[in-house]
Amino acid sequence: MLTISSDNTHQTVLTTFEVTPGTCQDLLDLLTDAYREVISKQPGFIAAALHVNDAQTRIASYSQWRAREDFQAMLRGEEMRRRNRHINELCKGFEPVMYDVAVVF
Repeated sequence: MLTISSDNTHQTVLTTFEVTPGTCQDLLDLLTDAYREVISKQPGFIAAALHVNDAQTRIASYSQWRAREDFQAMLRGEEMRRRNRHINELCKGFEPVMYDVAVVF
């Protein structure tokens, strides 16, 4: 269960993808498959959510991991490296950034 809390030790990762309205659904499908088939099965994965802006020009992923190392290990796996090459073809780039939750309202 995805819980936003400043008193946990989880690693929060926000990733944004810049897309066009013509590629938004294709990328959303690829990301959904990646989470369903690979990412959610990795050690340390807690939960994730995918968000699409109303113009369909940005997709954001919010995910939680037990530790930074778990997320990094997932990215280094051969399956995700292959999938990320395909994902990169559908967007103008993406950047996962790790955060600590500072304050929750």
